[in-house]
Amino acid sequence: MEPMTARQIAAAVNGEWLNPGENAPAVTAVRTDSRALTPGCLFLPWVGERFDGHDFIDAALEGGAAGCLCARVPEKLRKDKFYIRVPDTRLALKALASACRDRFSIPVIQITGSVGKTTTKEMIAAVLGAKLRVWKTPENYNNDVGTPLTLLGLTEEHEAAVIETGMNHFGEIEYLTEMVRPDIAVISNIGDAHIQNLGSREGILKAKCEIFTHLKKDGLAILNGDDALLDTVAVPFRTVRCGKSEHCQARITEIADHGVEGIRCTVVTEKDRYPLSIPAPGEYMAYAAAIAVAAGEALGLSREEIVRGAASYVPAGSRMRVLRLRDRRMLLDDCYNANPQSVAAALEILARTDCDKRVAVLGDMGELGDIRSRAHFNMGALASMLGIDLVFAIGSGELAGKIADGVALSGGSVQYFPTKEEALPELRRELGPGTVMLVKASHAMRFGWLVERLQET
Repeated sequence: MEPMTARQIAAAVNGEWLNPGENAPAVTAVRTDSRALTPGCLFLPWVGERFDGHDFIDAALEGGAAGCLCARVPEKLRKDKFYIRVPDTRLALKALASACRDRFSIPVIQITGSVGKTTTKEMIAAVLGAKLRVWKTPENYNNDVGTPLTLLGLTEEHEAAVIETGMNHFGEIEYLTEMVRPDIAVISNIGDAHIQNLGSREGILKAKCEIFTHLKKDGLAILNGDDALLDTVAVPFRTVRCGKSEHCQARITEIADHGVEGIRCTVVTEKDRYPLSIPAPGEYMAYAAAIAVAAGEALGLSREEIVRGAASYVPAGSRMRVLRLRDRRMLLDDCYNANPQSVAAALEILARTDCDKRVAVLGDMGELGDIRSRAHFNMGALASMLGIDLVFAIGSGELAGKIADGVALSGGSVQYFPTKEEALPELRRELGPGTVMLVKASHAMRFGWLVERLQET
């Protein structure tokens, strides 16, 4: 974050500086968690359903924060700290991030989509990073807290920004886009994630298209050209569609799947041909690569830079992370999150992996609404149809239990456990020499714990 004085902060958030003084230091960081302070930062108390950060203002200031924003003013004000009163700290964070965004004229790329947002973000950042100093959304900072904090992380050294934005209700993408104000807007796909809140895939499409509400007039829209719903989108912006279909302006050809070693493909545009080697498994990686090619071309990267950038891609977090263990054993750690589309893609990767035995560890998928039972059953049936040797279904009887039903009724082998703790001993027994084990579930299932324990096996 570029330094901001208390006076500049108060102006940005339209707040009242309660104890103005000449000695208030400039701040170079904003924190919403009193347990994760940096010396001299601005503390912004976040208000949630079950907590109120205002209760921790004194502790934050004592812990090194230079000052705070507050909608509820503490009874006593310290003379060595500054206090800026605002009506709503959430809106104040948005206003502060928007003011920070105004300081930079660098190209900003915003990404949303049902599946693969982070993968696409990381791929675009890798490609642009072959030429530019890129700031990107850290980890999964893609909501109404994470996005403004990401924007506040911009500094003068950055030459481009890649911002991931997520949502589960109408209006959220527009809220985030208003502060991001992208030059390039990307939608990776439309799937079933959050369908419980949005009613239908058409509702999801409408919510995702909020990304165009604050796209700059001369901006670029980059869309998955093989997505049937996205193919219906017509926006008053220059548009590049990416995919295998003939109408795509960034067309994917010559895909060679090398399993866990990654893929090779060629992306063809009107300008050039890009032979890409991507060190991550899954044919879906070609879509992220094609989108990155379109973004790279738009920002003036050369063919060599785009090819080199794609080859430098590294998966983020537990997103199809390949963990090699002794005795030719392997874990496919894809447990960051799950929905029907991402589970199907992960199962296909497992099915194509060369090994002695293939095991899928699957858990509950959240926010699927009325399709939840059918979706879980279908995932079990798909695992069986793909020839997965053994499926572990872990979680609630209503959801993971349906996975088990799908496997069993399709002739596959399955074991069901209500909890991951109960499943762990049997998982360890099944992770024998030459076995590849996929671990996949919604983030709320905390399957990362299983991955950690299984690495000790």
